[in-house]
Amino acid sequence: MAKPAAVDLTKASPTVSLDKHGVTSGLIKVNLNWTSPQAAAQRAAGEARGLFGRIRVSLRAASARTVDLDLGCMIRCTDGSKTVVQALGNAFGAVDRFPYVALDSDDRTGARETGENLVINLDHQAEFQKLLLFVYIYEGSGDFRGLDAVVTLTSDRGDRFRVVLDECPPMAHACAIALIKRQKSGLVIGREVRWFTRADGPGVQDVISRAYRLGMKWTPGRK
Repeated sequence: MAKPAAVDLTKASPTVSLDKHGVTSGLIKVNLNWTSPQAAAQRAAGEARGLFGRIRVSLRAASARTVDLDLGCMIRCTDGSKTVVQALGNAFGAVDRFPYVALDSDDRTGARETGENLVINLDHQAEFQKLLLFVYIYEGSGDFRGLDAVVTLTSDRGDRFRVVLDECPPMAHACAIALIKRQKSGLVIGREVRWFTRADGPGVQDVISRAYRLGMKWTPGRK
């Protein structure tokens, strides 16, 4: 059976109700995929024709930097509790217990076909008030331009909702991707694609948290 067509969240059509799509329970996977400059150069090297073409592209691949993007989720619950799921600080979360959101691994290159994935357990959606999906450059490229980053949310049934991280301004090293929040009709996904630069202040998580008034307090962390 063919997969259902993805619903693209765009500026013109930025929101979608999970309840109206029948996505009210089970797991929903949030996938981040991108193309690092090094991976793109390596693919070009494999497709190059002729000895000198292969040498030239191979040299370009060697000089291209890998890019480490980190996908995360800031969570605010209906009881007022708050937390974050991210690779930084090894805060990978859990699906079967609080916060019912988990990050599967940390893709540090962009070369892994499956990218990075978060899983949200909608069996506990009554506990969620807001889920803010975000991504930032932990290491590598100066901004998101040319990375072709795409985030796809996929339900157990195969419903897909996609957000393309486009129109990146120069030096934007972080992006609030989408805000999943509780409304009367249930959880609604809203496209954000709100970019942040280092000029917005130090500590990208703190900057994003303050921008969305999530009231979180942050301490330095490492991977």
